[in-house]
Amino acid sequence: MTDGVWVSLFSGGKDSSWALYRALVNDYPVERLVTVHPEGDSYMYHVPATRLASLAAESIGIPLVEVEPDDFGADDVPDSGEQGDAELEPLEAALRELDAEVGVAGVTAGAVESEYQTSRIEAMAERLEANLFAPLWQEDPRDLADAMLDAGFEIRIIRVAAYGLDESWLGRTLDADALDELEELNEEYGVHILGEGGEFETLVTDGPHMDRRIELDYSTEWDGTRGTLVVEDAWLE
Repeated sequence: MTDGVWVSLFSGGKDSSWALYRALVNDYPVERLVTVHPEGDSYMYHVPATRLASLAAESIGIPLVEVEPDDFGADDVPDSGEQGDAELEPLEAALRELDAEVGVAGVTAGAVESEYQTSRIEAMAERLEANLFAPLWQEDPRDLADAMLDAGFEIRIIRVAAYGLDESWLGRTLDADALDELEELNEEYGVHILGEGGEFETLVTDGPHMDRRIELDYSTEWDGTRGTLVVEDAWLE
């Protein structure tokens, strides 16, 4: 293993949180979390509620590095490949700064099936001469979800954008019943059980890697086809 510390690419959502948790369980020396806060839409990053990553980091007990890029302009993109490369640049710059400061031995990532994201993160890790730990990659979605719940993850749905997912899903806890319903929606509409195609986004509010639970006070925004949890206040229990 390369000398140095490990860095976890972290949004506060279930996939990046699971990658972090698995790294900690396997004794990787994760000493920094890195969160990118996109302005507007993004091809590469989880977007909603990234500001809550600081609360999650406080509960986890690992320092957070926050990356503040300009608006990616992802709502009007002529070339998605070039867009992804451009969106990666501020993250890579932040990791290079960390590498100069503490030495980056490896990076954790929560990609499940997105070749678009994973290929770029792999290439970035190679440029940094760092290892990559991606424990969700190409694993069975239901098995992954069950493993998260079995480990004690509390997962809240904070955005939905898929046919079959209505406003009642906003704020819902992703439990076994919800997973059963998502499997039915997968068969009927093609909704990914883990929301991998952007069908839904999540926030981990508690887990075995966290000392204190995240509490939320929120309202919802719904436009008839998609919606978002509007977090009005959040605190550690």
